[in-house]
Amino acid sequence: MANKLVIKVTAGADAPERCSQAFTVAAVAVASGVEVSLWLTGESAWFALPGRAAEFELPHAAPLPDLLDSLLAGGRVTLCTQCAARRDITEKDVIEGVRIAGAQVFVQEAMTDGTQALVY
Repeated sequence: MANKLVIKVTAGADAPERCSQAFTVAAVAVASGVEVSLWLTGESAWFALPGRAAEFELPHAAPLPDLLDSLLAGGRVTLCTQCAARRDITEKDVIEGVRIAGAQVFVQEAMTDGTQALVY
């Protein structure tokens, strides 16, 4: 059984159900004691900025700010380097606790023994 979960979320407000599923699975895993690394890529990159998760709405879903807070408290949240650059997001712009890293770090995390990777 995997003891670490690496989740890459590629969707944001453009595909709200897929986005919410990724954050929900990640937050439930953290609450279950699983080591979680959530990667914000594509349109989800915007959620690395203060206040942006609060703008996300999906009926019958947990509030995205609450899910993100639990991930920041108990897991790791990473913003894709290229996704940040395409959106002119820098390290000084992101929420405290969000790091910016690239594909090499993602692959390194995903290939670690005992790790399961999911992409939404």
